[in-house]
Amino acid sequence: MGYRKNVRALRGSPDFANRSRYWAVFVHGCFWHQHPGCPRATIPTRNRAFWEAKFAANRDRDARATSALRRKGFRVVTVWECQVADAPAVKSRLSKLLKSGGVDVR
Repeated sequence: MGYRKNVRALRGSPDFANRSRYWAVFVHGCFWHQHPGCPRATIPTRNRAFWEAKFAANRDRDARATSALRRKGFRVVTVWECQVADAPAVKSRLSKLLKSGGVDVR
């Protein structure tokens, strides 16, 4: 199954995508995209208001990109930074989701 990396032609520039098979994968950093419940998703104490606004904007942008791709018929998967350490599990999950038409994994 072929793919391209950092596909700028698609909304949100997915980290991996196959435009002919209509799938896209985003690999989000837990800190920058504020992975819910993850210990890596901290908020700096200095200039807290700035960081909260920055993270909220990142989450909104991510949601808009995912929605836009889904409206075009793409299957969209989000893999979090903390999940990448278990490469066999990620590979298995992505394989199943992309073959079966799975949905976003949070």
